[in-house]
Amino acid sequence: MSEQNAQQTGQMRHGNPTSADVAGNGEPEAVIRVRDLKVAFAEKVIMEGLDLDVMRGEILGFVGGSGQGKSVLTRTILGLVKKARGTIEVFGENVDELNQVQRRALERRFGVMFQQGALFSSLTVKQNIQVPMREYLKLSPALLDEMAMVKLDLVGLKPDAADKTPSELSGGMIKRAALARALALDPEIVFLDEPTSGLDPIGAAEFDELIMTLKQTLGLTVFMVTHDLDSLYSACDRIAALADKRVIAVGPLATMLASDHPWLKAYFGGERARARLPADQRGQSV
Repeated sequence: MSEQNAQQTGQMRHGNPTSADVAGNGEPEAVIRVRDLKVAFAEKVIMEGLDLDVMRGEILGFVGGSGQGKSVLTRTILGLVKKARGTIEVFGENVDELNQVQRRALERRFGVMFQQGALFSSLTVKQNIQVPMREYLKLSPALLDEMAMVKLDLVGLKPDAADKTPSELSGGMIKRAALARALALDPEIVFLDEPTSGLDPIGAAEFDELIMTLKQTLGLTVFMVTHDLDSLYSACDRIAALADKRVIAVGPLATMLASDHPWLKAYFGGERARARLPADQRGQSV
């Protein structure tokens, strides 16, 4: 890809959601469709019969109990964990039917921010951001540097962060640097694994605001694994809840509050959760 084409591609992907975000029947378009998914490690079944749709242009919060497989689903969709059964379609394509070239093209449309950032400790922030660029794009050193600085600015990091190593960054800066790397190839879908874990309430709220802003300005679809109640309440368009090895409920917050499932009642109806609700909604959580 030429430098000019690379820049043009990025500009085209940065449009706001349009009528293309809905299917021909007027319904929102599912960019990820998971059906009858089973994942197991040896004899331990993590999920079975799991169905889930992720709609274009939404922030979907994926919540579940500790050790129930929230991050496993992300890694399975990405092809990092092998499934035992089921189908996964992304952008209407069954990922099992893609050849190597098609799979590589699909990967370029993903951005991934792993838990704790997973930055390379021996590389500077700028070099970390450039890792996916170097793997997928043939760009001059000057353009690589320019694009890395654009991504830094996009996530609210100052230019002087570019030449720092991860050990020189605060926890919040590490999160933002990891997000900048996830955005390196102008992805259409971004996967976030516990993005606000370890942040103080102010830093977490600022990160949620950043995600919502990027969703609007870049037209992103965001799949966010989280246990952060504030993120679920303030940032997510819909929530999907994992329990009993499957998705037991999916929808807006009101759907979670109205559910009779014991885990959902405990999670969203507990005292800590109720305290985060507006006063006029607290009576819905029982």
